[in-house]
Amino acid sequence: MKLSISRFLPLFLGSFSSASPPHHPPQKWQSLPSIPLNPRQEHVTLALSQKTIAVLGGIIPASSNSTGEVPFLTTPLLQLYSIPDRTWLATPSPAPVALNHPNGAVHNSKIYVLGGLSEIDSTVTWRASPSSFVYSPKSNTWSSLPPIPASHVPRGSAAMGVSSSGVIYLAGGMTALPLTPDGIQQSISDVAAFDTKTNEWIALHPAARNLPAPRDHAGAAVINNKFYVVGGRDKGQLNVRDTVFVLDLDKPEEGWKTKRSRMPTPRGGIAAAAVGDKIYTFGGEGDVTKDSGVFDQVEVTMF
Repeated sequence: MKLSISRFLPLFLGSFSSASPPHHPPQKWQSLPSIPLNPRQEHVTLALSQKTIAVLGGIIPASSNSTGEVPFLTTPLLQLYSIPDRTWLATPSPAPVALNHPNGAVHNSKIYVLGGLSEIDSTVTWRASPSSFVYSPKSNTWSSLPPIPASHVPRGSAAMGVSSSGVIYLAGGMTALPLTPDGIQQSISDVAAFDTKTNEWIALHPAARNLPAPRDHAGAAVINNKFYVVGGRDKGQLNVRDTVFVLDLDKPEEGWKTKRSRMPTPRGGIAAAAVGDKIYTFGGEGDVTKDSGVFDQVEVTMF
């Protein structure tokens, strides 16, 4: 059976619109140098510094002479883009393990990868890997970290947040993503935490150990040391959600709260970013009104 990546994992591109006139003249989109070597999706994009953006993992097209039925491959590629120079830098060392939907975060100018989904298995399913490692740009080296422990659940596509003390949180995610129409995508509510100071997984207060409901492909942001998990989906691309969950990282004993203010447009696979005390959400998947299944909405809220 031939599988089409566009059928199950549509790309999206958000476009900005506003109900009121902008305060400044509208800015035009500009084309920049394309990602070298291969097109890419289901990767993680990280601000490594104010000057450098990192693109890691994901899936790329299979070679034209490939005999497999699946037309794409999981890649360990790490690529760096220079913002001031508008150029792609020399390709650094690839990650030790090829992952798509990797759980990535940056702290102290290092890239932490804490699990993700691995290569397709015999059942045509991406399954979670607990493999974890850290990349140092200064030495261009990867170092192994303790894998996601047995007390937690390996997952990909987790909502990621970094506390002011350097603890990386993984909220929710998915343990399996079948690439067949009748496959069940396994979403989870488990929350895990990794301390970058000690390079150890740490125990969380029981009230912080689980989201109020399973989520994967959610947006995430940390504002004033509060970790927000926005939207996402539960066991399937069309099962999108509009919820906003929040955990005060200074008071984890209070547990996760569900905000009354929900997203106007329920969606998963969104891109989210925090600027000041606002969270912006761009595009996403799960739009049943369009053949592409892709949203173009851009929405913002203040916390």
